[in-house]
Amino acid sequence: MTTSSPADVRPDPPHSPAHAPAPDDRSLAEFGYRQELHRSLGRYASFAAGFSFISVLTTVFQFFAFGYAFGGPVFFWAWPVVLLGQLLVAACFAELAARYPISGAIYQWSSRLSTPSFGWFAGWIMVIGQIVVVAAAALALQMVLPAIWSGFQLIGTDPSPVSPDGAANAALLGVILLALTTAVNVVDNRVMSVINRVGVTAEIIGAVLIVVLLLTHSERTPGITFHTTGAAQSGLFGALAVGSFTAAYVMIGFDSAGEMSEETHHPRRTAPRTILTALGAAGLLGGLIVLGGLLAAPSLTDGRLGVDGLSYVLTSSLGDGVGKVLLADVVVAIAVATLAIQTAACRMLFSMARDGQLPFSARLARVNPRTGMPSAPALVVGVLAAALLLLNFASPDAFLAIGTTCIVMLYLAYAMVTGPLLVRRLRGGFSSAGTDERGAPLFSLGRWGIPVNVLALLYGLLMTVNLAWPRAAVYDPAGGHWYFQWFTVLFLLVTVVTGLLYRTVRRRDLRVE
Repeated sequence: MTTSSPADVRPDPPHSPAHAPAPDDRSLAEFGYRQELHRSLGRYASFAAGFSFISVLTTVFQFFAFGYAFGGPVFFWAWPVVLLGQLLVAACFAELAARYPISGAIYQWSSRLSTPSFGWFAGWIMVIGQIVVVAAAALALQMVLPAIWSGFQLIGTDPSPVSPDGAANAALLGVILLALTTAVNVVDNRVMSVINRVGVTAEIIGAVLIVVLLLTHSERTPGITFHTTGAAQSGLFGALAVGSFTAAYVMIGFDSAGEMSEETHHPRRTAPRTILTALGAAGLLGGLIVLGGLLAAPSLTDGRLGVDGLSYVLTSSLGDGVGKVLLADVVVAIAVATLAIQTAACRMLFSMARDGQLPFSARLARVNPRTGMPSAPALVVGVLAAALLLLNFASPDAFLAIGTTCIVMLYLAYAMVTGPLLVRRLRGGFSSAGTDERGAPLFSLGRWGIPVNVLALLYGLLMTVNLAWPRAAVYDPAGGHWYFQWFTVLFLLVTVVTGLLYRTVRRRDLRVE
C-alpha cells in the first residue's frame, strides 16, 4: 500500500497480514505507518510528558537570577505576556494534535500544512534545538546541587555558574545526568513513563509548597514588581525585553504531549487537552514562584539575587533544613526534565528517520520490539548534548549562549508551524470537522481560529527576534568574546547551512540511483 506523505521519499510501511490494528492504532495507519512504539500512556502520563519538558522548577531556578539581574523586579511582568503568547501557540498546536496524532509533531505538522522541504527544515531546526535544550537542562544541576551540599562542587570552589569553576562543574554534573537519562531512554517506555509520572507529581507538590512557603515568608508587598531596583538594563522596555528570557525559556516544550501521540491511548482526544493543561499549570505555578521569590528575598540590593537566584531565597528565608529539602525536589525535577526533553528529541529523530529523511535513517528508525524504544536516537541525543556541554569548560558565558540558542530554535520551529497553518486557514483548507476516538468533535478554535493564529505567529516571530538579538551587554558582558554575542545567530546559520548541504547531497544521490 502506498500513501501520501509529507516527506520527499517515504518507503511503503511494512504490514503484517496477521496484524489487525487496535482501535487506537487505526488513525496511525491512515497516515501510512504501522504501530511500532508501545502505546501505554494514559492521560496523566501524556500531561506529564508536556509538563516535565517545561519543568517549571528546573527552568525557573535556572534562569531566575538572569531575569532579575537584567530586569530587576519588574521582569515579573514579562511572565503573563509570554504565557498568553504561548497559550495562543498551544491552542493552534492542540488543533493539530487532534488531526495529526503522530510522533515528530512539529516536523509532521509543518510538512502536511506546507511542503515536504519546508517541513523537513522545521523538523531539522526543532530536533537540533531539542538537543541544545537537553544540554541546557542538564546544566541546571549546578544551580541546585552545590547549594544542597558543597561536596557536589567537584571542580574548584566557586559554585556560581558564571565562574570558571562553576561552569566546568556544571558540565561535569550535566554529563553524569545525561548518561543516566540515556540509559532510561533505552530501557523501556513503561519505565520511562513511571519515572516521568512520579517525578512530575513530586515536582507539582514541591512547586506548590515553595509557592505557599515563599508567600507566607514575604518581606515586601507585590508593588515591588513595578520597580527596576538592581536591574542592569536601563529603561522599562529593555528590562522587560531581556527579562522575558526567563519566561520564554520556561514555557517551551508543551508540544511534547503531541510528540508522544503514538504512545498515548486516545491521542486525538488526550493530546490537545494535555498540551493546554501542561502549559497552563506550568505557567501558573511558575509565575507564582517568581512572585514569591521576589517577595521573600532577604534583600533585593545585596547582589545575591542576581547571582544565586531562588536557591539563595529558599535557604535564606526558609532555613537550611526546609530549603535544602525543597532544593532536593528541584533536583528530581531537573533529572525528569532532562529525561523528558531527551525523549522528545528521540521521537523527532525517529519520525524523520522513519521517512528516510536523515543520515543512517534505517538505524535511527529501528524500534526494539521488546522495549518499544528507538535506542539509537537516545544515544545520538545523549552524545551530542554531552558534546555541547564541553563549551561550558571553555567559558562561563557558554551557559547563557546555550540557553538562549535552544529557546530561539524552538520558537522558530513553532513559527514554521503556525505560519503554514495560518496560510491554510486563509485559503479555507483547514477543516474543523472530524471526531476523536470516542466520537466527540475534534478540538477546534472555530471562528477564533484566524485571529488566534495571527497573534500566535506574530508573537512567535517577535520573540524569536528579541531572543536572538546580539546584545553585547547580555551575551558578552566582559567583552572580547564576540562569538558568544553572535552565538545564537551563528548556530542557527550553521544549522540551516548544514541542512541545505545534506539535502543537496541527498537529492544528487537519489538522482544517481
